[in-house]
Amino acid sequence: MIAQSVADILRDRVKLSVEGIDRMYLNVYVPRLQTEQGIVWFFRQHRGQPIPSAALMGPMTRSFVAALEDFAAQRGVPLEQFRKGQRKDDVMAEHLRQFSSNEGVVFIGKAQEKTSVFRTERRRNPKTGAPYPWIVRSTAMVNHYYIYALDRDFGPFFLKFCSYFPFNAKLCLNGHEYAKCQLAQRGIAFEALDNGVLSCADPKRLQQICDGLTGDKINALLRKWLRLLPHPFTGADRYAGYRYDISILQAEFSLTQVLDRPAHGRLFFEHVIRENLDLGRPEQIELIFNRKVTNRTPGRFRTRIVTQDVTPSLNVYYKNARIKQYHKENHALRTETTINNTYDFAIGKSLKNLPELRQIGFATNRRLLDIERISHDCVLAEDTFQTINSPVTAGRQRTSGLRFADPCTQSLCHALILFRLLPQGFRSGDLRRHLADLSARTITQGAVTYQLRRLRLHGMIERLPNSFRYRITERGLRAALFFTRLYNRLLRPGVAAALPGHSAIDSPLRRAFDNVQTQLSLAANQAQFSS
Repeated sequence: MIAQSVADILRDRVKLSVEGIDRMYLNVYVPRLQTEQGIVWFFRQHRGQPIPSAALMGPMTRSFVAALEDFAAQRGVPLEQFRKGQRKDDVMAEHLRQFSSNEGVVFIGKAQEKTSVFRTERRRNPKTGAPYPWIVRSTAMVNHYYIYALDRDFGPFFLKFCSYFPFNAKLCLNGHEYAKCQLAQRGIAFEALDNGVLSCADPKRLQQICDGLTGDKINALLRKWLRLLPHPFTGADRYAGYRYDISILQAEFSLTQVLDRPAHGRLFFEHVIRENLDLGRPEQIELIFNRKVTNRTPGRFRTRIVTQDVTPSLNVYYKNARIKQYHKENHALRTETTINNTYDFAIGKSLKNLPELRQIGFATNRRLLDIERISHDCVLAEDTFQTINSPVTAGRQRTSGLRFADPCTQSLCHALILFRLLPQGFRSGDLRRHLADLSARTITQGAVTYQLRRLRLHGMIERLPNSFRYRITERGLRAALFFTRLYNRLLRPGVAAALPGHSAIDSPLRRAFDNVQTQLSLAANQAQFSS
């Protein structure tokens, strides 16, 4: 059976649900070497050079590059020059297939990229006119070395070093690969997705593993490989406090819900994409990201539907953050929030802030699903309401709709609520007497037969087998309760208060409508129109 609503799919058709960190892109840098003053201090005070200049950086670059290339040559690690437009992940996948060890450097790639550097600028003393060097920040095309490695605890990752002083680096890892490694080490059987887990013998343990990926473990991964790889700074430099630190450049937080059938994933996106094209509006963004949006909030608020091959994805943006939802490999619903700037959420970039970012990312994923569930429920309710109010056809039988405000429909609803209390159901004679009492007139048997057919074809009642008795369905009871209460408690008193000359007593609703009319008249008079 195919589920018919988003709520049904999320409640009944998800066989594995996992929340965890997906990809993380981290900045690896020496904090004391990120300013011009810090560079000057490093060369003048720490290394004792009287004149700090870019000429002192060149030998450090050549030494570090030589150490990296010697490292690759001595261990037989392939060294490749990346071509323009080449996907680095594809190159890694190709080398990884030929890699037989459970840990080590898979290959080293080299690419020229534009980056921020420090250069020497020649200046002159305004009093004496004598030239002197001055350290300034600039940009340049510099070789970067991508060290793609396999870690026994984290799986595939890469560490990218800039070959120019101060040798800033980037660390990229994947939380799902970490989870797979931990499952394998513990002997827990699982089936993998390309970037996730399709099935697991111990789902509770899998979630605990994902929750256990902390900043301390990420920091330990970096320290481990900095010890194993050539280091751009000497031991004396590190002893003096010139050590690498980590900050968060980009973090993805995902919720993977594996579905029991591919059809349910396709059905989910048919419903979601059709009904949620307005998710990028500011009022919806406030609900999803739980952040107040004002006219001063930077960035464009928009929803994008991106189709790759035949697989659509829903994308919603807030400042520099994005939430993406797609049907992964025809097996799982993937909802992921990507935070590209932690300051968008008033949180610092230090790795110690990872727990707060996790809460924001996972809560955003869940709020999106809640909004999609509620919005689709409203669509289904509208369809149901129109179906009840419209004529229906079943086989060769056709009957009129149960119009909400029709007195006869209201009488039938009252009868259904009453007859639901009868354990053995009701007969046509019971309905005939009830309708006659409500309408204060005689009801023919033919009229009762017609009303029974209407109720049955609309799914409000069902005939008990081998009898002339009828039973109220769950749909019939709920529709009857809603119709009667809405009509008697809201529609009738609301219309009496809203329309002039009907409400005998003062009420907030009547005052509100009176105020609307007053304000319209004032606006018309101010515009010099006749009211």
